[in-house]
Amino acid sequence: MNILNHVVDLCVLGAGAAGLMAGAEAARRGRTVVLLDHGPRVGRKVLISGGGRCNLTNVRISAEHYLSDNPHFCKSALAGLGTADLLERFTSRGLEFVDEDRGKLFCRQGAGAVAKVLEDSCREAGADIRLSRPVTGLKRFSSAEGGEARFVVDTPRETLACRSVLVALGGPAWPGAGASSRGLDLARELGLPVIPPRPALVPLTMGANWPFAELAGIALPVRITCGQASFQEALLFTHRGLSGPAALQVSAHAVPGQDQMGREVVVDLLPGTDLAALLADTKDRKVLLKNFLARLLPQRLAQLAMEHLLPPGLGARRVGEIGAKDLRLAAQALSAWTLAPSGTEGWAKAEVTAGGVDTRPLSSRTMECKAIPGLYFAGEVLDVTGQLGGYNLHWALASGLACGRAV
Repeated sequence: MNILNHVVDLCVLGAGAAGLMAGAEAARRGRTVVLLDHGPRVGRKVLISGGGRCNLTNVRISAEHYLSDNPHFCKSALAGLGTADLLERFTSRGLEFVDEDRGKLFCRQGAGAVAKVLEDSCREAGADIRLSRPVTGLKRFSSAEGGEARFVVDTPRETLACRSVLVALGGPAWPGAGASSRGLDLARELGLPVIPPRPALVPLTMGANWPFAELAGIALPVRITCGQASFQEALLFTHRGLSGPAALQVSAHAVPGQDQMGREVVVDLLPGTDLAALLADTKDRKVLLKNFLARLLPQRLAQLAMEHLLPPGLGARRVGEIGAKDLRLAAQALSAWTLAPSGTEGWAKAEVTAGGVDTRPLSSRTMECKAIPGLYFAGEVLDVTGQLGGYNLHWALASGLACGRAV
């Protein structure tokens, strides 16, 4: 069979959130669409997002919650799919959403219901979803070779000619869900620049002899800062370092290997508390400093803070016997605990990929490559990384929709 006799309007590589959204929109607009995915089912990262409850989006969607070398790129796509519009696409099909944590919107029916809506929307619009189809090749046709076809896509089971192709294969984060670097490899093969990928929304490691390892399992609210990025979230101590929402949020900014300022993480263990003022004003002048701090922090954390963050012996002294300068030092040590992570828990524990296909060669309105007409990218494969809280799934859907509207 001559593949040029059967040219598909759009071939979508990847049946995750971005690919399904793009495929549904393009098919709804009358385009012939084929989606190819190397896995046995669609939306595998959607299915495990939010611990299976699917944090679909956030009430505060805006560009300030995204990290990119090209920070304004995401604005157009986000403007094209606001939170209310996105929710309506799912609530119109019977799903319900609840704000469980300061704007993070979760699906009451769970992640499986969200993935089913995305798949059903695609199939009902007429898109052809083909699973267990790893992409083995993506090449451009010259105008003389392909006629209407601009690209040829190979899998072990077929060769497809298409007018447009969308690379929505994600990044290497979360390989247990089928993630890989295939999309980035295809971009490089086609000559597009790639911002070096790194794990993000991932626990931080603190190297050998981490003195707080025995606190594993203890969590508390903190403010954590790296450079200009600052988050007030729960911090979880682990045997190897720090986890919980606070560590995950800052992980995209704390990049081991950069200069010292780039790697430093500053933790305020008592956010919103003026510890220096509390110590100066307490009427219980006979209380030992370590006991005073144990009223404010988990007891074992207070003890280890005395041992590792404060001058020796200070914790065993009565508050009334400690000079103002030392009290200020104690307060500073706990409100600006400075750490230099040695690394992260890596791709296996990362929820998303930071870095990716450089967005500068792309149209921010359509996701199309300016130099290669018909070539699109969407979702996590791009150098756009959202904060924890539904931002990354929203970006996948918004960028996929922008592509589906353009082809």
